[in-house]
Amino acid sequence: MARFKPHSVNESPLVPLPTNAYIPQRDLDKAPILEVSHLGIDFGGLTAVNDLNLTVGRTEIAGLIGPNGAGKTTVFNLLTKVYQPTRGSIMVDGIDTHSMNTAQVNRLGVARTFQNIRLFNNLSVEDNVKLGLHNSIKYSMAGGILRLPSYWKQEKVAHDRALELLSIFDMQDMADMKAGSLPYGAQRRLEIVRALGTNPGILLLDEPAAGMNPSETAELMENIIKIRDTFQIAVMLIEHDMNLVMGICEGICVLNFGKVIAKGTPAEIQENPAVIEAYLGRKKEG
Repeated sequence: MARFKPHSVNESPLVPLPTNAYIPQRDLDKAPILEVSHLGIDFGGLTAVNDLNLTVGRTEIAGLIGPNGAGKTTVFNLLTKVYQPTRGSIMVDGIDTHSMNTAQVNRLGVARTFQNIRLFNNLSVEDNVKLGLHNSIKYSMAGGILRLPSYWKQEKVAHDRALELLSIFDMQDMADMKAGSLPYGAQRRLEIVRALGTNPGILLLDEPAAGMNPSETAELMENIIKIRDTFQIAVMLIEHDMNLVMGICEGICVLNFGKVIAKGTPAEIQENPAVIEAYLGRKKEG
């Protein structure tokens, strides 16, 4: 792994918990938002993820990295219950997600974006965000069918909230545009806004900088920090852009062939021989 810019934007050092996990010092007075213990999944005779232990602090920006095929997206699929684990446990906000489905885990506070953008292209930007507000905007079936005052009241709340969320990325003026007509980078941002609409405690971003140019990536880094600070939530990201990872992540977990080979701060990860070998296929020369 090549050398990257020093870690500088998040100044809270990692400190140990009694479980031997590490979280940012500012989160010590709060229970971790995510605790994963001995997590694993098998597909037939193939072990895709094995004995994963992971803790994310309440307002931590964490990174999950590794070579292609390391199992990173599989981990996200396990955390969001797209896959049910073969073994191990996932605790979200202190609650065991065993036997929960994707919708239940989302209501518990886990939201995500995907490697391949998944928007409703024929719906407006605003309507895409409103779909993410389903956890908080509610009215009866009768109210919706008959367009009762309760329906219009909730629609006004949803409209205002959607524009508020879009303003994070200065996208409020795009509210009436079709999602599919947006430039690629704006579609990426819209997917993040929609995920925020579910009011998560932890936001999982799967390669958020994919397809972005350097200036868009730099803006994304600022916005991820802004999201963490504004909503006081955790963010965990899978990303191949190491300048982004090393620039904003506080704790980093490195996977290779479905197993954790290193954990630590960006500075520690950059100097870890196992990480260097996993990425380059050889050990760092002295």
